[in-house]
Amino acid sequence: MIKVGILGASGYAGGELLRLCAAHSAFTPILLFGDSQAGEAVAAAHPHLALAYPGVRFERYAPERLAEIDLLFACMPHGESQKIAPDILARGVPFVDLGADFRLDDAATFARWYGEAHEQPDLLAEFVYGLPEIARDRIRGAKLVAAPGCYPTSAILALKPLVDAGLIEKTGIIVDAASGVTGAGRAAKAGTHFCTVDESLAAYGLIDHRHTAEMEMGTGGEVLFTPHLAPMNRGILATCYANAARDMDAGAPLDTLKAAYEGEPFVHVSGALPATKWTLGSNAVHLTARYDPRTRRVVAIAALDNLVKGAAGQMIQCANLMLGLDETEGLARIGVYP
Repeated sequence: MIKVGILGASGYAGGELLRLCAAHSAFTPILLFGDSQAGEAVAAAHPHLALAYPGVRFERYAPERLAEIDLLFACMPHGESQKIAPDILARGVPFVDLGADFRLDDAATFARWYGEAHEQPDLLAEFVYGLPEIARDRIRGAKLVAAPGCYPTSAILALKPLVDAGLIEKTGIIVDAASGVTGAGRAAKAGTHFCTVDESLAAYGLIDHRHTAEMEMGTGGEVLFTPHLAPMNRGILATCYANAARDMDAGAPLDTLKAAYEGEPFVHVSGALPATKWTLGSNAVHLTARYDPRTRRVVAIAALDNLVKGAAGQMIQCANLMLGLDETEGLARIGVYP
């Protein structure tokens, strides 16, 4: 048994971690930190988990409790992990952070996109960017991993093989992506109320969305990113456009993605146009791509579940690698449909 602690266990990503851990042969959550709901039963925040965690309650974070666990997950807003990272490092517990604090390469880039100085700039180089399909060898055996955001995961997986193969220009890349409302977190906000979101599709974060920095770091290109809020609970659909670097067959981008992800347990590449519903509840990513000779542009599309491959599933995939387990343990490749 690998004893697990979860920071931010009462939120949507924390609840998804608990759901996935309940199906994992080795991970047993024993410390569920959720300061805003400390003392409340897990079933109060996550009724669907009542049978998996009977009688378990959320606790306030206390650094001395870290000595009781073998693995720590964090699902907190940006800025929070920086405050407690020294405690975690001092105790040497393997740590997978879903927050944005340690994803970027340098403090200047963090300050540029997050509008504030990084509190622990010397620790940035200690974390591995946790996208297994791109950095599996670095994640394997690492002690500190920063799991990517859901939007960057979709864009990087769709675009990086095309950049690496020289099929698309590194400048002028456009990513239009729509996310389900759970991507905004559990806290009540006027912009995510039912009456605001239902029967509506809205863009936000125009020009300066923070995830742009991750997309540029992960693809090596210049990205203009526009996120959209879609009236659905889960899912991300990212449609990515880039200028072709040369003439090619219409199917060359698709063939490149197929070659890049051959054998990947959670990536499906096909000629079909992906839909978010195909990935519901799974750690799968569905990809496709085309070259349009008329406009000399390449289009690549990715679909995933923002709470699984875009959050909790990716964290578990990384933790499996870190601890020498089967990478796929506890993770579904098959979505729930319809």
